[in-house]
Amino acid sequence: LFPGQNSQVVGMGKNIDAAYPAAKAIFDEADDVLGVSLTKLCFKGPADALNDTYNTQPAVYVCSAAILAALRDEQPDAQAAFLAGHSLGEFTALMAAESLTFADGLRLVRERGRLMRQAGEENPGAMAALLGRSLEDALAICEAASEQTGKPVVVANDNCPGQIVV
Repeated sequence: LFPGQNSQVVGMGKNIDAAYPAAKAIFDEADDVLGVSLTKLCFKGPADALNDTYNTQPAVYVCSAAILAALRDEQPDAQAAFLAGHSLGEFTALMAAESLTFADGLRLVRERGRLMRQAGEENPGAMAALLGRSLEDALAICEAASEQTGKPVVVANDNCPGQIVV
């Protein structure tokens, strides 16, 4: 199960890169494919650049792929019964299932990040996670906020019981 955006943190992947040649090879390939040091951004930041969706999406994808490469190197006979991902993680799951090559998936998530950043610049908005609330609560909150602001406020993600993004 692969994570989506917002699981990023400066320093991610550094330990796995140092400990596993297969993981290091993934980071090296990513730097070559993108023509920039995503590795340096993941390991050292700065946080504001890592948190830019244009960088976040390939960074999370690459870290997940590096961990998978290390796992496969350590446990070559292990086979996943199922693969899944949350949002961005779906692309990593497709790569893990060999439906996408690593490089094609990386180019795809980089473009996805670019387009998402562009959409946010053209149509600014905000998101917030409602913790401990039901979907019904979230819908009522959205309706009230829409009435008060005169702008649409909607449920964006029903992530799991107790976490709804508006």
